[in-house]
Amino acid sequence: MAKMARIGVLGLGNWGTALALVWCKDGHNVVGWTVEQDVYESMMTIHENKKYLPGFEIPELDCTMEISDIVESCEILVLALPSSAILEVVDMIIPSLRPSHLLVDLAKGLAPEEEGGSGMISDAIERRLADAGMSNQVVVMTGPTIAPEVARGVITNALVACHDMGVAERVAERLSTDSLILTPAEDPIGAELWGAYKNCVALACGLVDGLKDTIGGDNLKAALVLSGYSEGIGLLERMGADPNTAFGPAGIGDLYVTATSPRSRNRTLGEKLGAGKSLEESLEEMHMVAEGVRATRMFLNRSERMGLPTPFLSTLGNLLDGGIEVEDAVRRMVGAYEVK
Repeated sequence: MAKMARIGVLGLGNWGTALALVWCKDGHNVVGWTVEQDVYESMMTIHENKKYLPGFEIPELDCTMEISDIVESCEILVLALPSSAILEVVDMIIPSLRPSHLLVDLAKGLAPEEEGGSGMISDAIERRLADAGMSNQVVVMTGPTIAPEVARGVITNALVACHDMGVAERVAERLSTDSLILTPAEDPIGAELWGAYKNCVALACGLVDGLKDTIGGDNLKAALVLSGYSEGIGLLERMGADPNTAFGPAGIGDLYVTATSPRSRNRTLGEKLGAGKSLEESLEEMHMVAEGVRATRMFLNRSERMGLPTPFLSTLGNLLDGGIEVEDAVRRMVGAYEVK
């Protein structure tokens, strides 16, 4: 039997809470940290995250609002935070880190302050560690992981990627459960890029659901998946992704579930836009972060700097900026597909 781990989950949104639940059930010692008073009170009084993961009790989960509690008591620190907040939290934990701490990064894409730069979030974390004289390992975890399904025990396959394959293999072995199957890989760049890019395609596919009373349908959604995925393969390889990552859990696996699941935040945001709501109205109606808007702008920024035409992303960006109508945008995105 694998040795039980002491796991700290920083951020108790739906994904962080779902992971805490499956690891608690597997016998690990898990502590969750949140900055949200209502989430903390809900966890402490009824052992349930009413705000982000209702319907699942986790009496085994310790909860705190003091970040030092997590760092002192845990060996694996899981950063279950939006990309806009993760680096701020990393800065908070660095003074207390020990050499034995392992960091698991669940955010994906380019670091927020580097919209025009080249560093991904995992790179930015590693750079901060290096600047502090530390060399802790950073593992990227990504894949087709709809949180309520993971919490329910649906068999789920995700990727854990690290520059050091040995570390990825140990993490996969240690943190896999009967229902959460972790596959080790050594392409954290590709894993992170696909983890962010799939949100753009999901956003576009959601538009189709918003158009269900007119031109929306499964044929159109399939055409958009094909067009977006095809453009992503070319762009992400140019950005440093291993081509094989496109065909695994972090690539087509994550893209499929995020583009089609009713529970997908980015697909839901697209559906609101497709139904005629403005971006501001749509975002106001959602209390969970949909990363697709930032990811679209991030990838557009990079593709423009690289001089690489990306008609699918360009059209989606134009729609988000209010420069094009939804039906016209969908037609253009389908037309962006080219046989290579």
